[in-house]
Amino acid sequence: MKVIADFCIVPIGVGVSLSPYVAKAVDAFAAAGLEAQTHAYGTNVSGEYDEVFAALKAALEDIHGMGAPRVTCTIKLGTRTDRDQSMQDKIDSVAQKRGK
Repeated sequence: MKVIADFCIVPIGVGVSLSPYVAKAVDAFAAAGLEAQTHAYGTNVSGEYDEVFAALKAALEDIHGMGAPRVTCTIKLGTRTDRDQSMQDKIDSVAQKRGK
């Protein structure tokens, strides 16, 4: 089953600069061969459900491996069975409706 997920991964107890941890998480998604788009407050990832969540597990393990004693992760996701839709398709649909 295909999924588009939005992850907001926040390491706790590591100070205020989180970008090295975010970069490590995005690297885990890329290493799994998944499409990932980072935005201001999270990362969108698309792919097969089991692959996306295996990569999330790897990302969390990597962040703990960097010394983060705690990690909180907020997840939003959507699935479709009626057609294949990419993250870019969703963005383009909104842009089209806005006349962009």
